[in-house]
Amino acid sequence: MTEQKQHQNLSPSRDGGYTIIESLVAMIVVSVLMIAIAPVMAFSVATRVQARRIELATQAAKTYIDALRVGATPIPIQTYTDASQVQPAPANKTDDLYCSNSNQTSANCDQKEFLVQGIRSAGANPTDTGYSLIVRVYRADAPFGSLTTGQQSVANSGIGNPKAPLVEMKTEIPPTTTGESAYRSLCDRLKSANGCK
Repeated sequence: MTEQKQHQNLSPSRDGGYTIIESLVAMIVVSVLMIAIAPVMAFSVATRVQARRIELATQAAKTYIDALRVGATPIPIQTYTDASQVQPAPANKTDDLYCSNSNQTSANCDQKEFLVQGIRSAGANPTDTGYSLIVRVYRADAPFGSLTTGQQSVANSGIGNPKAPLVEMKTEIPPTTTGESAYRSLCDRLKSANGCK
């Protein structure tokens, strides 16, 4: 009988669990995986934020263009004569910029999300002839004085470059007077011989 008792004491215990070493190895494996995934997650969130910012900036640019078309905002003062030349970025917040905010709660330009720069083609009377328009949308927190003119990309920008415009567009604004049709005005401004009659 004593032999049987000794044999029972040598059998493995059913209450055995993980050792502390096994637990530490599992924690290290999980930590390494989390460290490997963290940069991808951070880049994904930053890209999503930048894409949303560009979407809102595009809406701000379209709102500005629509306001110019119906005459709800003044015609831009800044002009250009050659569209192939790069037009300068604004030097400060007082350079004929249109303030925009997605929720439209503040009248103060310092509390807006976007600043829209409009540059029109030079012409005698833009209300009679219409004009070409270059529109750039900058972040309101952009470092004025060191802005650039190349548009940002969502794919490789992460959180974005605050010095570059979020959106850059070019469009045509038709004449607001009734004397000339928008099509004829466009043909005259472009001096096109390709089918404009």
